[in-house]
Parts: sequence; C-alpha cells; structure tokens
Amino acid sequence: MNSIFPFWKRMIALLLSALLMMPVSAQSRSSKKQTKQSSSSPLTVLFIGDSITDGNRTRDNDWNHVMGHGYAQMLAARLWFEQPGRFAMFYNRGISGNTIADLAARWQTDCIDLKPDVVSILVGINDVHGIANGYLSQSIDEFEATYRAVLDSTRAALPQACIVMCEPFLLPGSRVDANPEVWQRETKSRRMVVRALANEYGAVFVPLQHPFDEALKKAPVANWIWDGIHPMPAGHELIAREWLKAMGW
Repeated sequence: MNSIFPFWKRMIALLLSALLMMPVSAQSRSSKKQTKQSSSSPLTVLFIGDSITDGNRTRDNDWNHVMGHGYAQMLAARLWFEQPGRFAMFYNRGISGNTIADLAARWQTDCIDLKPDVVSILVGINDVHGIANGYLSQSIDEFEATYRAVLDSTRAALPQACIVMCEPFLLPGSRVDANPEVWQRETKSRRMVVRALANEYGAVFVPLQHPFDEALKKAPVANWIWDGIHPMPAGHELIAREWLKAMGW
C-alpha cells in the first residue's frame, strides 16, 4: 500500500502544476464559456465595429433591417433559430467608417449602457485606411492604447461579460491594390495587437485573416471580398462560421 500513495501524490502534483502553467487567458476564457453556458438567464449579444459590422443597418426597430445585412444578422438569425430561449437580444452597433477612436468615443452609450453579456468587436481596418491614404490616423501605439482603454472600461463596468475580439483582415482588391505594402504592413500590425490584447484580457479571439487566405483555395477573391475590405455574402458567412467556432457555439 505504501508504494501507491507516492504515485498518486506525484499525479496530483503534476495536475496542479499543469493548471498553474495554463495561460491566464485560457483559464479566463474557459470560465467565461462555462458561465455563459450554465447561465439560466437569456444572453444579450452586442456586435460593434465599422462598416463590416454595420451592414447598412437601419437605425430604427425594423427587424427586417435593424441587424444589417452581414455576419451580425447571420449570427442573430442562426442562434435565435437553433437555440430559442437562450438569447434575449442581439444588438448591431456597427457604424461605417469607424476607427478604434470612434468606438471609444461612443463606448458608454453603444456598449456599456446596453449591458451586454457578450461584446463582439471588429475594428481596425479604417485605422489602416487613413494611413494608406495619407489621412490623419492613430499610430500603432495609439491604436493599442485606445483599444486597451476600451477593454479596461468594459472590464470595469461589465466584469462578467464575455469579450470577443475579431481579427482585422483584407485581401487584394480595388481599395488595397493602390498601396498594398502599406495596407499589408499596417493591417498585420493591428492583427498582432488584437491577438495580444485578446490573450492578455482573456477575451475570445476570432482569427479571420488565415481563414480568408485559405478560402482563396476554393474560389477567387471576388467570391469573398469585393474591394479588398468589404466581404461578399460568402465572406460574411465565413466570419459567422469562424465566430461560432471560436465561441464554441
């Protein structure tokens, strides 16, 4: 019997060591998903960002158009249909042309005041658009600082909310081809910032650049993104599928 106890002690020690070595973000993400999955209260989900999220939505209560015509609408339709009763409300607060600074300026009204259980953010490409076209825009350090401020305010006001951070992306196209080196460099820098912040804050990270790159093996660029930035219907479906995959829903 004496030889058995050291074995179990070693096993327990190894398990504790593995838990301690787990990245903080992984622990946080796991606990958030468990909390959301076990919650008895219906969830409120907010999609916020730029034109890709906006999807030409209306600013009224017309449910034919209030969610826009993109991935946010696709996700709301799918989740309400497949899991009725689990979701109380979906909000679309995308605004065409927005940068991270624009989101920060309206964060209280368009995020905090709605008290969402899930906050899904897709932003960054308009910050690149300014730089690529010679407009005044935030540097990569300013982009990170502003994004961090948005996350800090969310954690402070909505400590139980699940934050979802979608990766900025692009493909060759009319808007990008005039200055592709700048577009590629600046978008990559912001992708790296979003990924790092998602890990630091324990957010759910939705990778999008690689899935779009891989999609080109199935069909040409025009099937996925029509101008290098804005998705075609198939591109919005790709975003919706990657979002669901990242959330485990």
